[in-house]
Amino acid sequence: MRKNILERLERIDRLIRIKGTGNPAKLAARLKMSERSLYQYLNLMRELGAPIKFDQFRDTYYYSEDGQFIISFQRSLNEKQKTISALIQTEVQVA
Repeated sequence: MRKNILERLERIDRLIRIKGTGNPAKLAARLKMSERSLYQYLNLMRELGAPIKFDQFRDTYYYSEDGQFIISFQRSLNEKQKTISALIQTEVQVA
């Protein structure tokens, strides 16, 4: 992926979190892309689990759940971390 794509995803995420996107035409113009490209980005984010909705009254996109869209590398747990994680999960289930 090119850096530009990641920057656009981060910017779309930030604007969605603050509910400051405006309608699709305004958001596309703000991001200097076509509406068609914007819809492709939004669909990609949705496919990756982002609960994106549109509020017609406020004229903005928003997340229907608290959170944010993160693209990053996550390291695998080593054996010690896996054991500790399993113990914590067991304790939580028992409690």
